[in-house]
Amino acid sequence: MSNFIHEHFMLSGETSRKLYHDYAEHMPIIDYHNHLLPEQLANNHRFKDITEAWLSGDHYKWRAMRADGVDEKYITGDSTPLEKFTKWSQTVPYTLGNPLYHWTHLELKRYFQVDELLDGSNAEKIFNHCTELLQQEGNRARNLVVNKNVKVLCTTDDPADALNFHFQLRENQDQLKVFPTFRPDKMCTVKGWDYPAYIEKLSAQCDQHIATFQDLLDAASKRIEDFHEIGGRLSDHGLTYIPDVEPNDTDSARTFDKVMSGNEVSKNEAEVFLVTMLFHLCRWYADNGWTQQFHLGAIRNNNSRLLNELGADVGVDSMGDFPQIQGLSRFLDNLNLKKKLAKTIIYNNNPNDNAAFATMMANFNEHPTPGKMQFGASWWFLDQYHGIVAQMQDLSNYGLLSRFVGMLTDSRSFLSFPRHEYFRRILCDELGKDVEAGRLPSDLDLVGSMIKDICYNNAKNYFNFD
Repeated sequence: MSNFIHEHFMLSGETSRKLYHDYAEHMPIIDYHNHLLPEQLANNHRFKDITEAWLSGDHYKWRAMRADGVDEKYITGDSTPLEKFTKWSQTVPYTLGNPLYHWTHLELKRYFQVDELLDGSNAEKIFNHCTELLQQEGNRARNLVVNKNVKVLCTTDDPADALNFHFQLRENQDQLKVFPTFRPDKMCTVKGWDYPAYIEKLSAQCDQHIATFQDLLDAASKRIEDFHEIGGRLSDHGLTYIPDVEPNDTDSARTFDKVMSGNEVSKNEAEVFLVTMLFHLCRWYADNGWTQQFHLGAIRNNNSRLLNELGADVGVDSMGDFPQIQGLSRFLDNLNLKKKLAKTIIYNNNPNDNAAFATMMANFNEHPTPGKMQFGASWWFLDQYHGIVAQMQDLSNYGLLSRFVGMLTDSRSFLSFPRHEYFRRILCDELGKDVEAGRLPSDLDLVGSMIKDICYNNAKNYFNFD
C-alpha cells in the first residue's frame, strides 16, 4: 500500500492546508477548454476498459512510453488493452519527476480508490479492478464528469463539425452544461495541406457552395451564429504565432482563388490570409459577446514519419521559439482601434515568453470587465508544477492574479479532472508559503476569497454562460 496521495498531498504547511481544505477543495469546476468528444458525452459512453478510458488518445502517455523504449505496437498499435496497460504500468515508475506520475496516481485514487503505486507487477490486478468499476452506471462518461463537481464543460469543435450531439446535450443540462467552442484553424490555414478538401466539407455542413473568399466569410459568419444558438460563447485558435502583417481582403481573395485552383502559395500570402480571417472572425466574436482564446507557440508534427503513419496529435510536438510579441501587439491593437476587441485569453507554450505575454495582455484591459485580457493557464508542456508556479508568479508580478479565470484540463480523457485539484493544491501551497513568510497578510479569509475566485467565481462571472 502507498500513502503517496494523502489528504495533504503537495501542501507543505499548515496555512497551505487550511487554504486548500477550507476554501479550494469543494469549489465547483468550469472546464472551459478540453478535447472531450461530444458524442461520448451525449451518449453517456460506457468505456470497455481502463485502456480505452485512460490511454486511447492520450499523447502525453504515448510520448513517455516512447521515451521508455516501448514498441509502438503497445502504444498505438493492435496489442490487447491489457498488454497496452501493462506497458504503460511498467513505464510509470520511470515518470518520477514528470507530472504524469502525479496525474496517474491522483486519477487512480480519485476515480478507482487505488492507493498502490502503479508498476508492472500490479498491472493486471489494477486493470481488472478499474475495468470492473467502469462498467458501473455511475462511471459512464458523463457521470465521470458530473461526479467531479464539474458544472460547465466546453468541447472543441471545428466549424465543419455537425452540432447534433450538442443539441442532444442541451436537452439535459440540470447537472452539467456542455457547450461547443468554435475552433476554425483549418478554415484559416491555406498552406501545407489539402485546403480545398476542407472547404468542400465546410460547404456541405453549411449547405452552401463556397466558391469565393466572400463565400468563405459568409459561411464562417453562419457557423458562428449556429454555435451561438446552441450556447457557444468561446472561440479558440491554435497557432504557432500571429504574423506581424496587416489584414487585406483583396490579397486574401486572390490567395483563396489560388489555393482552390490547386496552386501553391507563399508564406507571406498564407500569413496575410490567416490574419485577415482572424480579423473578421474576432470582430464577430466581439459583436456576439464571446471570449476568444489563442494557444500560441507549439511547433507540431516534428516526426514526419509518425505523422504519416499515425496522423496528427500523437505526441511528436514541442514548444517553439517563434517571434510572438510584435505580431500579437499589432493584431490586438488593430481590433482595439475598431472597438472590436473581445475578451481574450492568450496561452503561452514557451516559458521564456511568460513576462512578455503577461505585460502585453495588461495593455488592453478596460472597463467594465475585470480581467478582460487574460494571460492564460499554464498550457501543454508548461502544465506541470514549475510551469504552474511560474505562470502564477508572472501573472501576479505583471497583472492581477486575483482576476485569473483559473485552470482547465485541455485533455482528451474523461479521467483528467483531478488536474483541477492538482492546480488548486499548488495555488494554495504557494499562497500559504507567502502568508507564512510574511509576504501576504495573515488573513485567511482575504486570501481564501481570492482562492475561491480563481478556482471558480472568476470564470463564472467572466464567461457568463447563463
